[in-house]
Amino acid sequence: MSVRKLKPITPGQRFRVVNGYDAITTDKPEKSLLAPKKKSGGRNSQGKMTMRYVGGGHKKRYRIIDFKRDKHGIPATVKSIEYDPNRTAFIALLNYQDGEKRYVIAQNGLQVDQNLVSGKSDVATEIGNAMPLSVIPLGTVISCIELRPGQGAVMARSAGAFAQLMAREGKYATIKLPSGETRMVLADCMATIGAVSNSDHQLIISGKAGRKRWLGRRPRTRAVVMNPVDHPMGGGEGRASGGHPRSRKGLPAKGFRTRSKTKASNKYIVERRKK
Repeated sequence: MSVRKLKPITPGQRFRVVNGYDAITTDKPEKSLLAPKKKSGGRNSQGKMTMRYVGGGHKKRYRIIDFKRDKHGIPATVKSIEYDPNRTAFIALLNYQDGEKRYVIAQNGLQVDQNLVSGKSDVATEIGNAMPLSVIPLGTVISCIELRPGQGAVMARSAGAFAQLMAREGKYATIKLPSGETRMVLADCMATIGAVSNSDHQLIISGKAGRKRWLGRRPRTRAVVMNPVDHPMGGGEGRASGGHPRSRKGLPAKGFRTRSKTKASNKYIVERRKK
């Protein structure tokens, strides 16, 4: 895993930092696990824009990812580590002994020809293996964590993300999430051993605005240059500071807590994330 800084032979490459893609082993995805992905351009079914600054971008095909890891007790071999245009993490193609192929989120250090397995018992605590929180040793670095048993992984799935299993009490396990929040999750929920791959993703620099357009992101208009009718921070003579930072709906943007005090999941949060 490394990044490369390009030589400034063009203005767009002067500050460009690209991923080395050392871990990638092939550039051809598994055809049976591809699905079409339609772009909305930020428009709803009536054709009205409901999401600003979205549109354009290169055509993509969706890779069907196995977030549930529900083939218990059947060993699988890592055939390849691949790039996925729909997410920041790399993905791994698994060949199961019964002939089925599945994509999973690749963990840091996962190698081709490595054997993986998921299950509720008799599973080694090795990188890439998936098992319930109830059998994972305390202090283990984990990722791709379920929030409800059988739901599929929803937490710690992006590049470089990981959580840590802190404690177990009764039917709940306490985990420290990437945000810094410590919360309780049912111990029957599945998790994968190891941190998510492509941890160098945060070091990448686009280098030019056009590269953002290729990713489907249109130019973003700053709030302070808008008119008062468009944004609470707009208007004023000359270059006005814009006042207190807030959203288009008027909610303060820095430090103001928007989480409901009566939210059902509040009782599971042991410690809130840091500001």
